[in-house]
Amino acid sequence: MTQTTDFHAPAGLRTRGTILIVPGRGETPATYGRLGARLAYDAYRVRIVNLPTTDPVTDPVTDPVTGTAAGTAAGAAAAPAPVAPFLDALARGLTEAAGDLGAETADGLPRPLVLVGSDLGAAGIAALFATASPSAVWWPQAVVLAGLPGGGSQAGGGWDDELDVRTACPTHRGVLTGDTAVERGALAGPVPQDLLDAAYANTADVPHLLLVGDADPLADRDAIARAAKTLPQARLGVVRGAHHDVLNDLQHRSVAAEVVTFLEAVREELRPAVTVEASAW
Repeated sequence: MTQTTDFHAPAGLRTRGTILIVPGRGETPATYGRLGARLAYDAYRVRIVNLPTTDPVTDPVTDPVTGTAAGTAAGAAAAPAPVAPFLDALARGLTEAAGDLGAETADGLPRPLVLVGSDLGAAGIAALFATASPSAVWWPQAVVLAGLPGGGSQAGGGWDDELDVRTACPTHRGVLTGDTAVERGALAGPVPQDLLDAAYANTADVPHLLLVGDADPLADRDAIARAAKTLPQARLGVVRGAHHDVLNDLQHRSVAAEVVTFLEAVREELRPAVTVEASAW
């Protein structure tokens, strides 16, 4: 499957901002082609950033004493997953993407710059804020964290079982199945606890949109609700009937509209140009 990573605003329209999307466990940039195209149609410049190959979920770490790889039965508790290298690689990827897109125009990077993360990508973005500086090239004006994972996993079973955890959308299931680069067995595995701890300790003072499906078996709804109350600027959206891939489930059009509404509010510094004075619905 072709992995489209770049989406442009329609010809003749002024670009309204830049969006960098970071995929989740087992996914590829092609997973977010439909979302990228839709956001670009609303005149945003979109690039999908590769999830680092230094993956804290799948990469083993060798115990210097036993020589055993963590993740095996004998070594699972011997050494932590490589969370720091994963976050370093993610920061480099975001820096490169932001720098490249900023070089496209004479005015530099179209603002606002918004980071959108799903699953492991969402956890990685949230965890980065603990160590990064607002002077970083990739530091955003807003963040969308979709399907933040919890501490549980539903690994095992067949491919249909994995798909059931992630989405109920036939189109999205077809996208995942048709992309041979999507990692079978990786869509519902465990996420390192130290990465989750860093992600949920995020207190970055930029607007956050948190999205979670009410049928998401991988989410910790209580932890997400606490995060929404802890963050200085946060909006929590719960999507009816959505599974873990909340950006790509049956309600993807409504979710994309919610994301665009959030982006437009950010453009107006959280003061929308249109306010509803009265409404019957």
